[in-house]
Amino acid sequence: MSFWRALLRGTGLTAETEKQSVDTAAPSREEHVAEQPSGVPVPAPAGSPAPLGPPPETGNHQEEPSVPTAGMRAATLERTLRSLVEQHGTEHPDTITARNNLATKYAQMGRRQAAVQQFELALDEAVAVYGEEHPRTEIIRENLAWALEDAGRPADAAQHWETLLREREGQFGSADEDTVEARTRLAVCYRRGGRLDAAVIHYESAVEDVAGTAAREELRLGLSAALNMSGRYDEAVTQLRMVLAGRRRRLGKGHLDTLTVHHRLGRCYTQAGRSDDAVDSLREAYRAALNSSGDPEVRRLTMRLRRDLAGAYSAAGRRREADALL
Repeated sequence: MSFWRALLRGTGLTAETEKQSVDTAAPSREEHVAEQPSGVPVPAPAGSPAPLGPPPETGNHQEEPSVPTAGMRAATLERTLRSLVEQHGTEHPDTITARNNLATKYAQMGRRQAAVQQFELALDEAVAVYGEEHPRTEIIRENLAWALEDAGRPADAAQHWETLLREREGQFGSADEDTVEARTRLAVCYRRGGRLDAAVIHYESAVEDVAGTAAREELRLGLSAALNMSGRYDEAVTQLRMVLAGRRRRLGKGHLDTLTVHHRLGRCYTQAGRSDDAVDSLREAYRAALNSSGDPEVRRLTMRLRRDLAGAYSAAGRRREADALL
């Protein structure tokens, strides 16, 4: 959920105006959005240090200004939070904002557990002050869900994505971009947590609702992974073939992204016990990779394709061709 979506929702703008503004102004989902309450001086968002003053002069020599490190910025945010807690208590808008900003900085620094702890506190405080469905609460809940994923806790993250999905679907509908994002992240967390049937259901729904070819392809890849893990190889193959056809049209058969999907398709055939199909797919991908081997990443993929093609030949009883590749 972007800060801009929350801000616009709070002003009571119509859905049409809201959607247009989000499309043009929303930050990417990877960002942990630092919220700012209106009309009150608040600390700068994490990652946006206050500008430094001019450096001191010593004679004719001018020293370079020191650049704040991530640790220095985190320390500043920690002091700000302590000061606001002492002045206003924990359940105050400025304090909640400061805690969210500190948690965001911890996440950016890779201090995953510290980030989760602060986001959890900020969420509890936001629920107490604003309620469960307030836009500011939703922003912090999304930040917490991302932090839990980053900390390797998909089951805990899924609980928050479930809440976000329910709220967004009720307010904006299933096809809204923020709803689709919540459903996608929920599917990813289910898959990583081993809830494969639930993951498949949400991936399939997201594929139907998402806008954009590239986004749909990524969802199909996630769906194919969940199907593969469930042992539903033929269904996984169907999804991979659709993505492969689309990438060939858009990017060409020798593009790294196309070759990666082609490789996955060959491996899926192997897992399904379809040795002849695996040989055909991996051989075709291997030849395309050899013709596009100028890219270092393609060269590395070519070696993996060679190895897997040899394995497919061996599984198909074609030992001579397997030995020629090894």
